[in-house]
Amino acid sequence: MRKPKTAEKMAVLVAALGYFVDVYDLILFNVVRWDSLHDLGLTVEEATTTGVWLLNVQLIGMLVGGVLWGVLGDLRGRMSVLFGSIILYSLANFLNAGVGATSGPLAFMGEWDAVTTYGILRFIAGVGLAGELGAGVTLVAEISSRSRRGLAVTIIGAVGVVGAVFAGVVHGFVGWRFAYMIGGGMGLALLALRFAVFESGLFQALEKSGATLSRGIIPILRSRKLSLLMLRIVLVGMPIWFTLAVIVALAPKIAAEMGLSPVPKPGHLVALFYSGAIFGDIASGLLSQRLRSRKVAIGVFMAGTAIACALVLTLGPRSSHWYAGTTVLMGFFSAYWIVTITTTSELFGTNVRATATTMVPNLIRVSAVPVTMLFTLLAESTGAVGATWITGAICFALASMALWKLPESFSRDLAFTDP
Repeated sequence: MRKPKTAEKMAVLVAALGYFVDVYDLILFNVVRWDSLHDLGLTVEEATTTGVWLLNVQLIGMLVGGVLWGVLGDLRGRMSVLFGSIILYSLANFLNAGVGATSGPLAFMGEWDAVTTYGILRFIAGVGLAGELGAGVTLVAEISSRSRRGLAVTIIGAVGVVGAVFAGVVHGFVGWRFAYMIGGGMGLALLALRFAVFESGLFQALEKSGATLSRGIIPILRSRKLSLLMLRIVLVGMPIWFTLAVIVALAPKIAAEMGLSPVPKPGHLVALFYSGAIFGDIASGLLSQRLRSRKVAIGVFMAGTAIACALVLTLGPRSSHWYAGTTVLMGFFSAYWIVTITTTSELFGTNVRATATTMVPNLIRVSAVPVTMLFTLLAESTGAVGATWITGAICFALASMALWKLPESFSRDLAFTDP
C-alpha cells in the first residue's frame, strides 16, 4: 500500500506538471495567434477580428468545461477529471499544429477550412483547460495534511506559472506549429503517471457512505449561502485579471496616451508579469502558512497589487523601462491566485468541492469580460489612463468588500459536506 506522503507527492507532481502545460497553452495561444493567422493568409484586419473570435470561442469552452468537469469531479472522482482534462486539451493542442497544413503528418487537416478548424480546436482546448487546475487543487487539498496543504498547493501554482514563461521562450525559438505540438506532447506524456496517483480518500469515503446528498452545481445554485460564497471568491480574484486584461493586454493604448515611444509590447509585458508571478505565487503561499491565515495573505497581496497598479500609471509615463519594471512588481503581488483557489477548496464541502474549485478560476478569468467592457466604455469619455484608474478602483473596492465577508479557511478540516 502506498504511504500517505508518497501519494501526496505524486498528486502534487502530476497536478503541478498538468498546470504547467495548462498555463503554457493558455499563454501560447495569445503569443502565437498573430503569427498563426498571418501564416494562414489572413490580413491584419481579418486577423484582428478572427483573433478576438477565437479567444471568445476558447472562453466559451472554458465556461462549459468549468461546469462540466466540476460536476464530473464530484460525481466520478477527482482523478478522472484531472487526467481527462489533460488528455482533452493535449489532443486539441497537438492537432492545432495541423490547422491549414499542406505537408507533414497532419497534412490531412489541410483539407478542412483552417479558421473553422482553429475555432473548433480552441473550443475543445478551452473545455479541457477548464478542468485541470480545479481537479488538481481539490485532489491535493484532500490528500494533504492540514499543516502541508497550503505548501502543496503553492508548489502547483509556482510550477504552473513557469509554463507561461516557457511558452514565450519556446515561441522565440520555434514556429507556432511546433510550439503547439510541444504543448500537446508534454500533456500526453503525463499519462505515464496515471497509475502512480490515487483517488482522494474523502471522495472515496463519501462514495462508500451511501449518502444521498446532492452533488455538483445544483446544491450551490439552490443555496443562497453557497452562491454568495462563490461570488465573493470570484470578486476577490477579479483584480488579478484586471491587471492582465487591461494594464498588460491594453498596454499599447494606455502607454501611447502616456506619450511613451516606443510603446511596450504586450507579449514582452506578459513574460515580465509572469516572471514576477513565479516568485509571488511562492511568497503568497508561504505567507498564508506563516500567518496561518488565507484572508490576511490575500489582503496583503491585494493591497500590493493596488499599489503596483498605481505605480504603473504614475511611474510608467517616465519610460517604457519604468512601465516594464512596475509590471514585474504587479505580477508579483497579483500572484495570490493560488491562495484564492486553495481557499475555495477549503470552504466548500466534499460533495460540491470539485465543482466550486473548478468553476471559480474560470469565473475569475471570465471576469475580464465585464472589466474590459467597463474600461472601453469609460475610455470614450475619460481616455485610456483615466479609464484604467476608475476601472481599477471599482475592481479593488469590490474585491476588498468581498474579502472582508469571506470566512477564514486556514487549517480547516475538509471532512464535511454541504446540504
